[in-house]
Amino acid sequence: MAREREQREQGDSGLEDRLIKVRRSSATVKGGRRFTFNALVVVGDKNGRVSVGYGKANEVPPAVEKATKDATDGVRRVKRVSLTGKRGSFTIPHRIIGRYGASKVIMVPAGPGTGVKAGASVRAVLEVAGVNNILTKSHGSTNPINLVKATLDGLKNLRSREEVQRLRGVAL
Repeated sequence: MAREREQREQGDSGLEDRLIKVRRSSATVKGGRRFTFNALVVVGDKNGRVSVGYGKANEVPPAVEKATKDATDGVRRVKRVSLTGKRGSFTIPHRIIGRYGASKVIMVPAGPGTGVKAGASVRAVLEVAGVNNILTKSHGSTNPINLVKATLDGLKNLRSREEVQRLRGVAL
């Protein structure tokens, strides 16, 4: 039920966004406390394109809108492979470790029917990227921003079989 509220279709562009985290921060001023809100949103088309956005505002809805706009501006493609025998079942080509700040996310390809075994932040990124079968483990900082950026770093550094063959100059 909560996931349905977090997901919204992005109109004609075909992008789906997920709200990962809303944080409240306060500043003490002369009349009391002033609250501001930060929103972390991930956007993807479930077909290998994904991006993250971060927005700040005095209320929650404008913060989410800013984060969504920030994410849609920087959408980039990630590599994923189709599993043999299962149409519409996708995983990553190889094991990869994504790093950002003090966070480290280990991503391992999985067979059909495994699902996305990940924490909330990493799961949101992988699901909007279109990865259905994967095993993950996060080490270090559990800050959602760092985890999301570490996941994107890992996805960005993936290489396909053809790329590795071309770089090494051998047939695999």
